[in-house]
Amino acid sequence: MPAIENAKILIMASNGFEQSELEVPRDQLRARGATVHVATPDGDTIKGWDEKDWGRDADADLSIKDARCEDYDALVLPGGQINPDTLRATDEAVQLVKDFHDSGKTLAAICHAPWLLIEAGVISGRDATSFASIKTDMKNAGANWKDEEVVTDCGIVTSRSPDDLDAFVAKIVEEVEEGQHDRSAQ
Repeated sequence: MPAIENAKILIMASNGFEQSELEVPRDQLRARGATVHVATPDGDTIKGWDEKDWGRDADADLSIKDARCEDYDALVLPGGQINPDTLRATDEAVQLVKDFHDSGKTLAAICHAPWLLIEAGVISGRDATSFASIKTDMKNAGANWKDEEVVTDCGIVTSRSPDDLDAFVAKIVEEVEEGQHDRSAQ
């Protein structure tokens, strides 16, 4: 059970990530002492989407193909529409989600990022939330969808939108500090 200041957190994103959904967790987790790395499809800087237009760049620390579940305590998936839609079509990204799920480590997705949980086949039977427009996708994938700011099920943390970021980050910290989660019941 790592204290957050000793934790290593991986954020996986591509161009079109929702600006605040990458920056707020990255910056707040770093402020609490965690080591936070950003993995992108090719290991290069990516550009955010800030509400209605392209936003700021986010520097990458490594490529998704070089990211290893065993090196981290949690995986955070920012939303936006473009980012998770791109990543769910990327085999290495989907496999990394599966690896974090299977390891019992904290897995956190906000907004449209639960599309990656659907693609990885890890949301069926779980309590979860998402941006309202993918509620039907979540239900069709077998999730018990709830309209709440943050929902957690065995270390899988989901939130709806940028409005929920403070609760999302707080729950990530809590789940990381609890350690690995038993997901064998699903």
